[in-house]
Amino acid sequence: MKGFNPSFSPETAKTYDNHPRGDEDETVRFLASFGDKALEFAIGTGRIALPLRESGVAVDGIELSPHMVARLREKPGGADVDVTIGDMSQTGTGRTYDLVYLVYNTISNLLTQDDQVRCFENAARHLTPDGAFVVECGLPSWAARQRYDFVDVEAVEVDHVRLDVNRYDPVTQMLDENHVYIGADGIRFGPIRQRLSYPSEFDLMARIAGLRLRARYGGWEGEPFTADSRRHVSVYELRS
Repeated sequence: MKGFNPSFSPETAKTYDNHPRGDEDETVRFLASFGDKALEFAIGTGRIALPLRESGVAVDGIELSPHMVARLREKPGGADVDVTIGDMSQTGTGRTYDLVYLVYNTISNLLTQDDQVRCFENAARHLTPDGAFVVECGLPSWAARQRYDFVDVEAVEVDHVRLDVNRYDPVTQMLDENHVYIGADGIRFGPIRQRLSYPSEFDLMARIAGLRLRARYGGWEGEPFTADSRRHVSVYELRS
């Protein structure tokens, strides 16, 4: 995708919270069980960090986009969150945590295998000896499609439609995606580029980083991870 900027724009930051996934409460309950100090990679607008702080967990963040952080600062309690601007695969806070977490497929925003490995290594550096690194990511379904260029319809309303336009390369594991809004008030684009990986590849990245898999679930309620799962919530710990 020519000209793609991985640091979300002011427009994206402004509209990012308009379409919540609906499982934020379950996410916070799961993460709150790991201890009193947490670090969120790609903290964004604070959609998870702020309610997690309200539950009693002290949360710091690392975020590439200053526009997303500016939106975080506008929210109640957002000014109190310690956020370091930088790449989550390299940037550090100089502190260790009971929990480092990375949710909503965001690890796929790192566009090379090396960068994804470095993200695991960075998480390991920030963990206390008994800490956990939690990664949530969808399972790649594009490889099973007969065509690698496709359009999914997200919404059809009287005055607008939302389309999800995709191109997947199974050789590089790269997905170029654009959420297109077409309405009476104009046309808007939401481009994103991702490198998709299966859980087994994440497990190997964890081993390289000195981590090991503690548990894997099919969702935030601790559902079993099965062949029918659409995503995985994987919990890694330091190897002794």
